[in-house]
Amino acid sequence: MKKLSIILSTLVVLSSFTLLDNVWKNDDPHSQVKFTVTHLGVADVSGTFNDFDAKITSSKSDFSDGIFEFTAKVNSIDTRVEARNKHLKSADFFDAEKFPELSFKSTSLKKAGKNKFKLNGDLTLHGITKPVTLLLQYRGTVEHPQNKKSIAGFKVTGTINRSDFNLGSTFPDAMISNEVRIEADGEFAQ
Repeated sequence: MKKLSIILSTLVVLSSFTLLDNVWKNDDPHSQVKFTVTHLGVADVSGTFNDFDAKITSSKSDFSDGIFEFTAKVNSIDTRVEARNKHLKSADFFDAEKFPELSFKSTSLKKAGKNKFKLNGDLTLHGITKPVTLLLQYRGTVEHPQNKKSIAGFKVTGTINRSDFNLGSTFPDAMISNEVRIEADGEFAQ
């Protein structure tokens, strides 16, 4: 019985190390999350979320079994115009006081070409969760020349409708496009 207990304990410890090795976290200085809307139908206006965390859990070298998770602090929104940032944080849009975070968690990943995938998941904005499909491009894995860690790169693009999340419902599409384009680039370290 004692021998069985030792074997089981060893398996649990070894499997926990294996699970830890499968988690990749974003490298903040080399990652960004950007959104773009069209203003008055003639000009694009972009912004970023500057405080976010992303992680990938995957046991395959091509990340084809990856689970992608993302959270961002709404108060970190930055459009380069402080008055606009403040308005976006208000109840007219994100209502940062009531809903301080937005999040995404993948539900499936489907091959869509070489190093390309359809990334399906649940996006939560403004307290509303909806399924979305984004495009994911795996840009490869390299060894960082300074710290010798494995670094993987990804690009995510997609489009959502702000009306699906009750963001800026008093602002018509002619003023601020309902369509919001999303673009994220990230480096992930194991």
